[in-house]
Amino acid sequence: MNHRIRVSPTAEAKACCAATYGSDVVALLLGNSYHPGGLALTRRLAHRLALCPGSAVLDVAAGRGATALMVAAEYGADVTGIDLSEANVAAAGTAARDAGLTDRVRFTHGDAERLPAGDAAFDAVLCECAFCTFPDKPTAATELARVLRPGGRLGITDVTVDPGRLPPELTGLGGWIACVADARPLDEYAQILTAAGLRITDTERHDTAVTTMLDQIEARLTLIRMTARNQAEAAGLDFDLAPAVLAAARAAVGDGIIGYGLIVAEKP
Repeated sequence: MNHRIRVSPTAEAKACCAATYGSDVVALLLGNSYHPGGLALTRRLAHRLALCPGSAVLDVAAGRGATALMVAAEYGADVTGIDLSEANVAAAGTAARDAGLTDRVRFTHGDAERLPAGDAAFDAVLCECAFCTFPDKPTAATELARVLRPGGRLGITDVTVDPGRLPPELTGLGGWIACVADARPLDEYAQILTAAGLRITDTERHDTAVTTMLDQIEARLTLIRMTARNQAEAAGLDFDLAPAVLAAARAAVGDGIIGYGLIVAEKP
């Protein structure tokens, strides 16, 4: 697949994101947490959501389960993780069994725009570094609001972008998979959530978390090139293109074009 082409928000982009983020190569590049800020920022978000023992929590785009397992182990919550990648669902289930947390955590395949959950089923919903990849953001926001109980809270951390200034290296399908091609400014995310019937209670900027993650990816790319290049290339990682994409992303963060934000919203 040519990562240099431009794409519109379609099922193709969703399928490519699911396949990419379900791959072992991405796990090697990003580590346990597939988002800037790692579990430290997840804990900050969990604190904002006032999670406590027995809280019913939905983790949307749960990846391989790092957030869901941490929330269950450290906060005593009962967690359901949903992900579009079957490979991630399987890996997360294995991680839950290995951690002895299957009584409090379960994972299932699902689409954020059609959540496999009943109305008002959860006290809290988490969605980390994924809302920006959802092609139909208003529908996804409506779904996130639908499954929350009255008084329940939604917590999102996500890439923010000034779309008019995004460099061309980050606007094609590769940029979509890198979570920037359809990312929005922080206030636009807030507007989408407000239109879905939620009340914004907190917003924070964590832009430096993106730079830290780029540093980690660059270091891991070097290691993968030395130890698992054939596996990585077979999975579609382009070592020739990666430096230019990383350099463009790093420059965009420095210029204030790309950042990272935290939003908490409450269902009335």
